[in-house]
Amino acid sequence: MSVFKARRVIDQIRGRSYEETLMILELLPYRASYPILKLVYSAAANASHNMGLNETDLFISKAEVSGGTVMKRLRPRARGRSYAIKKPTCHITIVLKDKSK
Repeated sequence: MSVFKARRVIDQIRGRSYEETLMILELLPYRASYPILKLVYSAAANASHNMGLNETDLFISKAEVSGGTVMKRLRPRARGRSYAIKKPTCHITIVLKDKSK
């Protein structure tokens, strides 16, 4: 997914609580919201399992999207020619923190 499509979703959830983020991501109509929802679930599971934090006290302190590599593919066209198709990728970083700290 491109950086612009992911940033459109990330800007909606930055600075919000964990439960509010889940509600927002489940209701957004964008295709980019599902991978970001899985990423937030994973970050919360890591925080509760590894750090022993409560999921209800978490909020998104940092959420950023940076550009990744561009996958280049070829598409056959008329008269034996080929056109390049560029499939952009992105790196998504989400940091959760505890409200009480």
